[in-house]
Amino acid sequence: MESYSSFSDHELAGLLKSGNEAVFAEIYNRYKGVLYLHAYRMIQNKEDARDVVQELFAAIWISRENLVIKTTLSAYLYGATRNRILDVIAHHKVVSRYTDSLQDFIDSGESVTDNQIREKELKTIIETEISLMPPKMREVFELSRQQDLSHKQIAIQLKISDKTVKKQVGKAIKILRLKINILFTFF
Repeated sequence: MESYSSFSDHELAGLLKSGNEAVFAEIYNRYKGVLYLHAYRMIQNKEDARDVVQELFAAIWISRENLVIKTTLSAYLYGATRNRILDVIAHHKVVSRYTDSLQDFIDSGESVTDNQIREKELKTIIETEISLMPPKMREVFELSRQQDLSHKQIAIQLKISDKTVKKQVGKAIKILRLKINILFTFF
Protein backbone atom coordinates (compact mmCIF):
# COMPACT_ATOMS: atom_id res chain seq x y z
CA MET A 1 0.00 0.00 0.00
CA GLU A 2 1.42 3.32 -1.09
CA SER A 3 1.98 6.11 1.49
CA TYR A 4 0.64 9.51 0.48
CA SER A 5 2.04 11.48 3.41
CA SER A 6 4.70 13.12 1.24
CA PHE A 7 2.20 14.20 -1.44
CA SER A 8 1.12 17.82 -1.67
CA ASP A 9 -2.47 18.89 -1.08
CA HIS A 10 -2.80 19.65 -4.79
CA GLU A 11 -1.67 16.12 -5.73
CA LEU A 12 -4.01 14.56 -3.16
CA ALA A 13 -6.98 16.58 -4.44
CA GLY A 14 -6.27 15.38 -7.98
CA LEU A 15 -5.98 11.73 -6.91
CA LEU A 16 -9.13 11.90 -4.76
CA LYS A 17 -11.34 11.93 -7.88
CA SER A 18 -10.17 8.41 -8.76
CA GLY A 19 -11.78 7.05 -5.59
CA ASN A 20 -8.54 6.01 -3.95
CA GLU A 21 -9.43 5.33 -0.30
CA ALA A 22 -5.84 5.72 0.87
CA VAL A 23 -5.73 9.24 -0.62
CA PHE A 24 -8.99 10.08 1.12
CA ALA A 25 -7.63 8.68 4.41
CA GLU A 26 -4.51 10.85 4.06
CA ILE A 27 -6.61 14.01 3.51
CA TYR A 28 -8.86 13.06 6.41
CA ASN A 29 -5.97 12.40 8.80
CA ARG A 30 -4.18 15.55 7.70
CA TYR A 31 -7.13 17.90 8.30
CA LYS A 32 -9.60 16.31 10.73
CA GLY A 33 -7.90 17.74 13.86
CA VAL A 34 -7.51 21.33 12.71
CA LEU A 35 -11.00 21.40 11.18
CA TYR A 36 -12.46 20.02 14.42
CA LEU A 37 -10.69 22.73 16.46
CA HIS A 38 -11.89 25.37 14.01
CA ALA A 39 -15.47 24.11 14.24
CA TYR A 40 -15.32 23.80 18.03
CA ARG A 41 -14.00 27.35 18.40
CA MET A 42 -16.95 28.63 16.39
CA ILE A 43 -19.84 26.62 17.91
CA GLN A 44 -18.53 25.68 21.37
CA ASN A 45 -20.09 22.22 21.24
CA LYS A 46 -17.97 19.07 20.92
CA GLU A 47 -20.65 16.89 19.36
CA ASP A 48 -21.70 19.52 16.83
CA ALA A 49 -18.06 20.20 15.91
CA ARG A 50 -17.41 16.48 15.46
CA ASP A 51 -20.57 16.15 13.34
CA VAL A 52 -19.57 19.09 11.15
CA VAL A 53 -16.21 17.50 10.35
CA GLN A 54 -17.66 14.01 9.83
CA GLU A 55 -20.43 15.28 7.56
CA LEU A 56 -17.94 17.36 5.57
CA PHE A 57 -15.70 14.39 4.86
CA ALA A 58 -18.67 12.14 4.12
CA ALA A 59 -19.94 14.70 1.59
CA ILE A 60 -16.47 14.96 0.03
CA TRP A 61 -16.24 11.20 -0.38
CA ILE A 62 -19.72 10.95 -1.87
CA SER A 63 -19.12 13.75 -4.38
CA ARG A 64 -15.41 13.07 -4.98
CA GLU A 65 -15.85 12.37 -8.72
CA ASN A 66 -17.51 15.76 -9.31
CA LEU A 67 -15.48 17.72 -6.77
CA VAL A 68 -14.12 21.00 -8.11
CA ILE A 69 -11.52 22.68 -5.92
CA LYS A 70 -10.66 26.13 -7.31
CA THR A 71 -8.40 27.11 -4.39
CA THR A 72 -6.00 25.16 -2.24
CA LEU A 73 -7.30 22.03 -0.54
CA SER A 74 -6.92 23.61 2.90
CA ALA A 75 -8.84 26.76 1.83
CA TYR A 76 -11.58 24.57 0.33
CA LEU A 77 -11.86 22.48 3.52
CA TYR A 78 -11.91 25.54 5.80
CA GLY A 79 -14.54 27.23 3.63
CA ALA A 80 -16.70 24.11 3.53
CA THR A 81 -16.34 23.74 7.31
CA ARG A 82 -17.31 27.40 7.83
CA ASN A 83 -20.42 26.91 5.68
CA ARG A 84 -21.46 23.86 7.68
CA ILE A 85 -20.85 25.75 10.94
CA LEU A 86 -23.10 28.55 9.72
CA ASP A 87 -25.76 25.96 8.89
CA VAL A 88 -25.48 24.52 12.41
CA ILE A 89 -25.74 27.99 13.98
CA ALA A 90 -28.76 28.85 11.81
CA HIS A 91 -30.37 25.53 12.73
CA HIS A 92 -29.80 26.20 16.44
CA LYS A 93 -31.42 29.63 16.06
CA VAL A 94 -34.44 28.12 14.33
CA VAL A 95 -34.73 25.44 17.01
CA SER A 96 -34.35 28.04 19.74
CA ARG A 97 -37.03 30.30 18.24
CA TYR A 98 -39.32 27.31 17.80
CA THR A 99 -38.86 26.08 21.37
CA ASP A 100 -39.30 29.64 22.70
CA SER A 101 -42.53 30.09 20.75
CA LEU A 102 -43.70 26.63 21.79
CA GLN A 103 -42.95 27.44 25.44
CA ASP A 104 -44.80 30.76 25.11
CA PHE A 105 -47.76 28.91 23.65
CA ILE A 106 -47.67 26.33 26.41
CA ASP A 107 -47.36 29.02 29.08
CA SER A 108 -50.21 31.12 27.75
CA GLY A 109 -52.24 28.34 26.12
CA GLU A 110 -52.45 26.24 29.24
CA SER A 111 -53.68 29.09 31.39
CA VAL A 112 -56.13 30.30 28.75
CA THR A 113 -57.53 26.81 28.32
CA ASP A 114 -57.59 26.24 32.06
CA ASN A 115 -59.37 29.55 32.64
CA GLN A 116 -61.88 28.81 29.89
CA ILE A 117 -62.68 25.43 31.42
CA ARG A 118 -63.05 26.91 34.90
CA GLU A 119 -65.21 29.73 33.55
CA LYS A 120 -67.45 27.24 31.75
CA GLU A 121 -67.74 25.07 34.88
CA LEU A 122 -68.56 28.11 37.02
CA LYS A 123 -71.20 29.25 34.54
CA THR A 124 -72.78 25.78 34.60
CA ILE A 125 -72.79 25.76 38.41
CA ILE A 126 -74.40 29.21 38.55
CA GLU A 127 -77.05 28.24 35.99
CA THR A 128 -77.81 25.06 37.93
CA GLU A 129 -78.12 26.94 41.21
CA ILE A 130 -80.37 29.57 39.61
CA SER A 131 -82.65 26.83 38.25
CA LEU A 132 -82.95 25.38 41.78
CA MET A 133 -84.18 28.68 43.27
CA PRO A 134 -87.84 29.10 44.15
CA PRO A 135 -89.74 30.23 41.00
CA LYS A 136 -90.47 33.84 42.12
CA MET A 137 -86.88 34.38 43.37
CA ARG A 138 -85.48 32.93 40.13
CA GLU A 139 -87.72 35.21 38.04
CA VAL A 140 -86.69 38.33 40.02
CA PHE A 141 -82.99 37.38 39.86
CA GLU A 142 -83.07 36.68 36.10
CA LEU A 143 -84.81 40.00 35.41
CA SER A 144 -82.21 41.77 37.55
CA ARG A 145 -79.06 40.07 36.29
CA GLN A 146 -79.82 38.76 32.82
CA GLN A 147 -82.15 41.47 31.54
CA ASP A 148 -80.45 44.19 33.58
CA LEU A 149 -83.69 45.70 34.89
CA SER A 150 -83.70 47.98 37.92
CA HIS A 151 -85.50 46.97 41.12
CA LYS A 152 -88.23 49.50 40.35
CA GLN A 153 -88.73 48.12 36.81
CA ILE A 154 -88.95 44.56 38.14
CA ALA A 155 -91.43 45.64 40.85
CA ILE A 156 -93.67 47.28 38.24
CA GLN A 157 -93.45 44.32 35.84
CA LEU A 158 -94.18 41.69 38.51
CA LYS A 159 -96.56 43.92 40.52
CA ILE A 160 -94.61 43.56 43.75
CA SER A 161 -92.88 46.10 46.00
CA ASP A 162 -89.34 47.40 45.52
CA LYS A 163 -88.43 45.99 48.95
CA THR A 164 -89.56 42.51 47.90
CA VAL A 165 -87.45 42.71 44.75
CA LYS A 166 -84.44 43.90 46.79
CA LYS A 167 -84.89 41.04 49.31
CA GLN A 168 -85.30 38.40 46.57
CA VAL A 169 -82.17 39.56 44.70
CA GLY A 170 -80.19 39.71 47.97
CA LYS A 171 -81.27 36.16 48.95
CA ALA A 172 -80.46 34.85 45.46
CA ILE A 173 -76.96 36.39 45.58
CA LYS A 174 -76.43 34.98 49.09
CA ILE A 175 -77.40 31.49 47.90
CA LEU A 176 -75.08 31.68 44.88
CA ARG A 177 -72.21 33.10 46.90
CA LEU A 178 -72.56 30.33 49.49
CA LYS A 179 -72.62 27.56 46.84
CA ILE A 180 -69.65 29.02 44.96
CA ASN A 181 -67.64 29.42 48.19
CA ILE A 182 -68.37 25.81 49.11
CA LEU A 183 -67.26 24.59 45.70
CA PHE A 184 -64.06 26.63 45.70
CA THR A 185 -63.25 25.37 49.20
CA PHE A 186 -63.18 21.80 47.87
CA PHE A 187 -61.32 22.60 44.63
